Amino acid sequence: MKNDLEANKQNAINFYRTAYLGEPAKAVEKYVGEEYIQHNPLVADGKLALIDYFEEMAKDYPDKSIEFVRAVAEDDLVAVHTHQTWPGDEEYVTMDFFRFDDNGKIVEHWDSIQKIPTETKNGNTMY
Repeated sequence: MKNDLEANKQNAINFYRTAYLGEPAKAVEKYVGEEYIQHNPLVADGKLALIDYFEEMAKDYPDKSIEFVRAVAEDDLVAVHTHQTWPGDEEYVTMDFFRFDDNGKIVEHWDSIQKIPTETKNGNTMY
């Protein structure tokens, strides 16, 4: 199956939103392939580790929110740029990369997260 870039972008967003907002088992069932390789050093490989990570996050931080700023797709990869707000008004910018298999399922993930600074030398936003 040829990569459907628009479908992959939407599936990456839907997966992330569903897992982040407290339904990681549903997200994994619908959007993740047979194998799941994780590059975030705080999360082990595999679907169960992903579910456990997001369930713990939902329990510890139920009032967090996420805004999807953009998604870019090329070949079997999708990059998602987000704005996250956590309790205590902590704000983060994240960039996540997802690799899709030939069936349109997520099979690998990389990410980077940075606290949004209150001041910048250039005056530009993180978005």
